Amino acid sequence: MRKEYDFSESVASPYAKLQKKQVTIRLGVDVIAYFKQLSTETGTPYQRLINLYLQDCARKERKPKIVWESLSEEV
Repeated sequence: MRKEYDFSESVASPYAKLQKKQVTIRLGVDVIAYFKQLSTETGTPYQRLINLYLQDCARKERKPKIVWESLSEEV
């Protein structure tokens, strides 16, 4: 092994953009259960399935339909 290496002519990796970034996200237990079940059916890790689904949503520019349910005002 050399003491020093010359990286002056190195270039950035073209695959750097394709890398993944670890994040912490809170998902409902029902969502996790759904993807874990789908994982056993397909043989694909559930985290990969979630990533594939979110990639598809991003590519198609899908926006979530949010409906807020009001709580019962019974006392």
